[in-house]
Amino acid sequence: MTLLRRSPMARLAALSALPLLALCAAPAHAAKPTAAAPRAVTITRDDWGIAHVHGATDADAIYGMIYAQAEDDFPRIERNFLVNLGRLAEAEGDGAVWQDLRQRLFIDPEGLKADYAKSPVWLRKLMDAWAAGLNAYLADHPQTKPKALTRFEPWMALSFSEGSIGGDIEEVPLSQLEAFYGKKQVALTMAERGLLFREPQGSNGMAIAPALTKDGHALLLINPHTSFFFRSEQQVSSDAGLNVYGAATWGQFFIYQGFNAQAGWMHTSSTIDNIDEFAETVLPLPTGGTGYRYGKELRPLTVKPVTVQVRQADGSLKTRTFTTYASHHGPITRADGDKWIATALMNRPVAALQQSFLRTKQTDLAGFLKVAALQANSSNNTLFADSKGEIAYLHPQFVPVRDNRFDYTKPVDGSDPATDWKGLHPLSSLPQAINPKNGWVFNTNNGPWSAAGPDSPRAADFPRYMDQVGENPRGPHAVKVLQGRKDFTLDELMRAAYDPWLPAFTRLLPSLFAADAAAPDAARAAPIALLKSWNQRNGIASTATSLAVFWAEALWAKGAADAKAQGISVYDWMDAKATPEQRLAALDEAVARLQTDFGTWAVPWGEINRYQRNDGAIEQTFDDAKPSTPIAFASAQWGALASFGAKRYPGTKRYYGTKGNSFVAVVEFGPQVRARAVSIGGESNDPASPHFADQVDRYAHGNLRPVYFTPADLAGHIKGTETLKIK
Repeated sequence: MTLLRRSPMARLAALSALPLLALCAAPAHAAKPTAAAPRAVTITRDDWGIAHVHGATDADAIYGMIYAQAEDDFPRIERNFLVNLGRLAEAEGDGAVWQDLRQRLFIDPEGLKADYAKSPVWLRKLMDAWAAGLNAYLADHPQTKPKALTRFEPWMALSFSEGSIGGDIEEVPLSQLEAFYGKKQVALTMAERGLLFREPQGSNGMAIAPALTKDGHALLLINPHTSFFFRSEQQVSSDAGLNVYGAATWGQFFIYQGFNAQAGWMHTSSTIDNIDEFAETVLPLPTGGTGYRYGKELRPLTVKPVTVQVRQADGSLKTRTFTTYASHHGPITRADGDKWIATALMNRPVAALQQSFLRTKQTDLAGFLKVAALQANSSNNTLFADSKGEIAYLHPQFVPVRDNRFDYTKPVDGSDPATDWKGLHPLSSLPQAINPKNGWVFNTNNGPWSAAGPDSPRAADFPRYMDQVGENPRGPHAVKVLQGRKDFTLDELMRAAYDPWLPAFTRLLPSLFAADAAAPDAARAAPIALLKSWNQRNGIASTATSLAVFWAEALWAKGAADAKAQGISVYDWMDAKATPEQRLAALDEAVARLQTDFGTWAVPWGEINRYQRNDGAIEQTFDDAKPSTPIAFASAQWGALASFGAKRYPGTKRYYGTKGNSFVAVVEFGPQVRARAVSIGGESNDPASPHFADQVDRYAHGNLRPVYFTPADLAGHIKGTETLKIK
């Protein structure tokens, strides 16, 4: 079926292939306007509903890319930009005011408009095409009713220029922002204090050199752990050299994690400390107003009004205006005693958007590193592989130089110039592993010190702010499935990514068994025997997985506050600090909870751990009485590589997963790139679509489907073609 649709877009000048030109330090020349006939962009849907978009220019392809995304899930596109523009309260009311204010402290619409005007010509064309594609979709689909964003402007793309699930700004606690600007006492929430059991938001990435593969081709695992409905799977190509496949965060015009015909990249959330707080000494200025001490100076604070619009119950909008403050370190986000705390983080939207798009066109490691020199990636490690057989672990490229005498995990003295950021680290000074001798690299949101086994960078060689977490249970798991092998294939890498071991329990259970041996109780004999006989592998039929997870969650709750106070991880507390009495009490609680909720403490994991999608709502309501799918995988907290972040919801006894292995792909860079992938959330948020839940079974069994990358791959799998006319 071919549909012809005309957009309201007035003009898109032809865009030739993008020369890097020293990474676009000099803009490409704009083409002269012509009276050319309307151009066509095609959106070809395969049998999984995935859009394969093609246009003559990169801008044309972006137009079709975002149009296809809007067809699949416009509500999530709108919500992402309401959040990133600081306009969520226009849709959701008072509950989003402080989130909007936090965003607006760093994102100023007028500043973004100025940034757009100063952007390279080639980048403006992409932003123009992005806005035009979204507006064309809204014009063509009057039945779609935006909550607040009825028209998109090109500059808006700069508000969301990096594709992570959680941006740096989310480190600013909303409760304390409200306390400061609301002029009232507000306690830190349990989540802000780090005391709640929380599914890690992160990812797995692995790259394997040709020497360790059966066919002599580099392999890459792409495995973001995000919301199941956070990204769209797409292929986007143009006659100007763009041809990229992978996961795009809803509303963005670049593939965030993916591959082209010669190279691929996977981003994992980093453990680096790149967000700093400066404690400002605030004093009245002799001339009136408020200043802050800096060395021997008394500097005036920057004062700026910020107005937030808030949706009322009757549908009207009400404005709230806040007087905000900033020092040269950054905006004031809270108070700590008599100090005002300024927050410093990366705010380079033009460079970030350039880096995010340009890396998708790089065909080898040298080109990828040239793009990385833009230094506008602050929060993501990168795993890289290419058809030349090169592999790499790369640390985030935006890393401020700091005086290592100071502990930047806490607010530093803003009045001391020695605490200031002093430029950015050159890429050569960052921890990285490029073509290591061991033949593999990985990251599981752990520190970089095990990224390449014995060939990893050494923590002692770098400032301590390069990593603030260290190891996590998925790290040893990744090493276990990678080391000592020389026979990797696409399918073997897929199986490694789904390895069922839960290493946290290999570490934690012996202390429970010792506690029981010291104080045996007949009531615990059967549960203890079950756990002793368990091989620490998750499975749908495994009753031991259920008991172990419930026990570990109960013990976690007992130790989170103590671990925080002692400055250690909760894992270390559970392993070394928990008392025998606490370990046994947690087991008793787990048994009682299983008995109460399910009628027996011996419950198969698949009876508890489920996937359910009832509708396309962003915040779904779960229901034990409705159909759901059993899932074998467990939480990344316990070292599961195939992470499935699930929990109970109001009114449920079962656990329902919403985050974890959202998009999984394995890629082989041979003479012709080959890949397999799965997206658990499906391609459409429409419950009536055949692509709303058509990938769940493949996801649950770790059976990734073939990716249709070339025209030959796609042939025989085309379910519809849509043509968009651009003039």
